Amino acid sequence: MSRYSLDEFVQRTAQKDRGQGLFELEGDRALEINLADSQVWAKLGAMIAYHGAIRFEREKMLEHGVGKMLKRSFTGEGTRLMKATGKGKLYLADSGKKITILEMAGETLFVNGNDLLAFEPSIAWDIKMMRKVAAMLSGGLFNVRLEGSGLVAITSHYDPLTLAVTPQRPVMTDPNATVAWSGNLSPEFRTDVTLRTFLGRGSGESIQMEFRGEGFVVVQPFEEVVLQQPSR
Repeated sequence: MSRYSLDEFVQRTAQKDRGQGLFELEGDRALEINLADSQVWAKLGAMIAYHGAIRFEREKMLEHGVGKMLKRSFTGEGTRLMKATGKGKLYLADSGKKITILEMAGETLFVNGNDLLAFEPSIAWDIKMMRKVAAMLSGGLFNVRLEGSGLVAITSHYDPLTLAVTPQRPVMTDPNATVAWSGNLSPEFRTDVTLRTFLGRGSGESIQMEFRGEGFVVVQPFEEVVLQQPSR
């Protein structure tokens, strides 16, 4: 078989069943979800393909209560969800970002709203606003609090880097490069006046997230600015 033949291409890029369960990675940037008369929450617009009897429903305005509806009006499209129900294989991706699968066992995790790809219905979630920086940053003003047991898929530009936070060593991050952090941490926002003066008020580095305590924070080697869109 020729190295560049069509048959070789089809075989090399073909979907592969690895028997890994509900969530299965197809390479680094596509997620396969194996639904068996079950349900999953996924980022709206993340479906790239599927086969089988799967029904998609956009998250209803009041499905998760008035509180989340009001928060949604400020967050734009970043955390809009769809519910996939049925039996078959569902494939998700998000702008070619790398996908990481996490199995939560009663823990709490905060994820940047734009970096949450999919999660099981057994995971409780809520939108948390970052009001202190609403006037400072053009994107990434909200995150999602996840708690419980089940599978979660998050995304990042390139390989994520996890930094340990200890009482002796707090960690400062760029908000646009921050992907997730452990549930026991509550970041504060600080403005570096020197950097702001030197680089200009529009510089992302002039605003930092400061993590203190005991836990971890996940960053990506990319500053992702999410443009907020009006809620529809």
